[in-house]
This record gives sequence, structure tokens and C-alpha cells, in this order.
Amino acid sequence: MSITQRSTGSARPRIVVLGGGFGGLYAARALRTAVADVTVIDRTNHHLFQPLLYQVATAVLAPSDIGSPIRHLLRTQRNTTVLMAEVGEIDVARRVVLVDDGREVPYDYLIVATGSRHSYFNHPEWEAMAPGLKSIEDARLIRHRFLSAFELAEKSDDVAERAALMTFVIVGGGPTGVELAGIIPDITRHSFAADFRRIDTGRTRIILVEAGSRLLPAFPDTLSRRAKRDLEELGVEIRLGSPVTNVTADSVSIGDERVATKNVFWAAGNAASPLVRTLGAPVDRAGRAQVLSDLSIPDHPEVFVVGDAAEMKRDDGSLVPGVAQGAIQSGRVAAKNILRLLAGEQTQAFHYFNKGDLATIGRYKAVASFPGFTVAGRLAWWFWLFLHILYLAGFRNRLSVLIEWGYSYFTYQRGARLITN
Repeated sequence: MSITQRSTGSARPRIVVLGGGFGGLYAARALRTAVADVTVIDRTNHHLFQPLLYQVATAVLAPSDIGSPIRHLLRTQRNTTVLMAEVGEIDVARRVVLVDDGREVPYDYLIVATGSRHSYFNHPEWEAMAPGLKSIEDARLIRHRFLSAFELAEKSDDVAERAALMTFVIVGGGPTGVELAGIIPDITRHSFAADFRRIDTGRTRIILVEAGSRLLPAFPDTLSRRAKRDLEELGVEIRLGSPVTNVTADSVSIGDERVATKNVFWAAGNAASPLVRTLGAPVDRAGRAQVLSDLSIPDHPEVFVVGDAAEMKRDDGSLVPGVAQGAIQSGRVAAKNILRLLAGEQTQAFHYFNKGDLATIGRYKAVASFPGFTVAGRLAWWFWLFLHILYLAGFRNRLSVLIEWGYSYFTYQRGARLITN
């Protein structure tokens, strides 16, 4: 007997949502009125607000500030069951999802919102030296290395070793890379300044590497140049058009340049979850399912793929960016299309609405691109603060983050500077 049959004993349509991120959560919420049994499966028990992961990685916020239990967020939906399980395979022929030790969860309709992981461009061995930033575990690892670097430098008597420990190389000039590079100078010059006796944390070296010709390629060129200027004013060294060619435990090669460092953080490239390939649908180079206009996959109108797991296109043929809004909107559309199918109606095409792109660079430094206009500087910074608070899941998280940000703003101190295993 399957998990769903055993837990519900119902003959109602079975809708399974894989993933509790933005796409999966908003899809599940859109199914709250469905006369069906909805099952949400995720390998963790929490929904994560990924845009603020870099603040967990740099000890500004605690993991609990940006995560909320999926069960709690969906607690009022009587038709929804949440399972914490690892999905190993999707059998579209039999319409079952295989989890954990081979147990099966059958479905009549399926939404795949399994997101993506960082891609190392055919160099998976680099991951051990250059962690990416997609999960709470990633953020805790980077925070451990970030904080430990200064502790090790404080007790070192070797000048070269100190310099390598206090050199941070961030690979990738998208929003995550830019925001990570922009926050480190504020921390090292202010938060750490009075805490160490044998090192000058203000002399920390930050290098941001981007293989392309400009930072923030999804933003207008004027904002890309503004972001570059703001980062350089903070002392960040920018390397454009310079791909990383090698990463070791004590160095990174940027083109022909070798930089001695013990801290490389990866914010370049994404690859869809390997689970997508088990659907048997065509995929692009990043492993994303090439979905039809209504987000279903060819030959299987009951299977929908959303968010970073799908290659979704805008009306002009360009790709939908891998941002939270794309996942939220596609998750809602997939859910509504299932409701239409249940009602015997035709599905509708997905149309992405760009609500704007934002990236913060430092205190009072940010860039924002909205349909029809752009903003930079202090006003963009306030936009960024307001919208991130607005989209956090749960009142407790909003209040906690607001308090932490206020504390950091007025005192320049960080509230989560603990080094743990």
C-alpha cells in the first residue's frame, strides 16, 4: 500500500508537490481550495527565504530568521499533508514518486519544484574548496569558514598565511555574489574592528570574479556600472571577463593570475536538481526541463515543472530569470492549471510578469530595476529592505529580521557570530 493510500484512504484526486521552496509553497497554497488530497514532499522540514542566505553566511542573521516549518505555513489547509522525505526517482509511466527506501507516493497530478544547486562547470572537485550558497547547511559552512578565518589569522605569526586567511574570493557577479562582496567590508571594518588585537580586519581583501563583461547581467547596464563603482568604493577588487581556471585549498586561479587565499565562495552558475532528468522530458544544458507553455512536460499533461527546475520563457522568447518571483508565479500557474484540469477546463499559458530586480551592495547602497524605471542608492536600499521584509514567510520571521537589522544598523554589531561544528 502506498503512503498516500495508507494515510488518507481517499479516492479523491491526488496532487503531489515536490519541493517546499518558493515554487512548491506557493503552488500548495494555491491548491487550498482543491477537492483533492495534496501532498507536499521536501527533504527538509522548512521553507527557506534564499535571498537572505548570504546574511546567514556572514553572521548577520540566524538560520531560524529566514526559515519557517513547512507544516506550520500550511497548517490551515485541511486537504494538505506534508512529508519530510528524500525523493529518489519519479516514475511518470506508473505515476508514482519513489521516496526514501523505495516507498511510493502515487499521484494523479504532479508539480516538480525541486529548485537548483550551484554548478561548477564540469569541475565538481572544486565544491569542497569553494562552497556555494543554496541551503541552510551551505550558509552555516560559509559562516564557519568566514568567522574561523579571522580567528586563525589572529593566532598566526606567518605574514603570508595571515594574508591568505584574510583574502576572500567570491566567484560570480550576479545578485548573490554582489551582495556577499558588498557586506563583507562593512563587517570587517566596523563589526570586527575592535574585537581583534593582532590583526587589522580593515585590511581584509575581497575579490569579486565574473567571467562575463559586467556585473548583474540581468540589470540595465547603467545599474551594472553603478554596482561596480559602489563596490570599488568599498574596496572590493573586481575582475571582469576573467573566468576561474582552478581552485585549490590555498589558492584560486583567475585566468593566468594566482591568488593565495583560503576562502573561496561560489555564486556562479546553477544546475537543476538531478531529479528532473528522471522525468524523461527534454532538458537544457543546465538540466532544466523544457516545459510547454502551460508548464507541463511533453506527453504528460499531468506533470508540471516550475521555478529553477524548468526552462521557462517570457513572451519575447527570453528565459525567465532564476529568481524568487519566477518560482512564485510559475508555482501558482501550475496549481491553477491543475484546478482547471480537475474542472474539465483547458490549461492556460504561463506569462511571467517582471516585478523588478533588486540587489543591495552595502549600507545605503543598492540598485533596483522596475518596469519602466530604475533606482540606485539610498532609495533603492529602502526598497530592498521593505520588499525583503514583505516576502518573508511568517510574522515571527519578519519581526526577528527587522529587530536584527535595526540592531546591526545602529550598533554595527552582528547577532549570530558563533562558530559551531
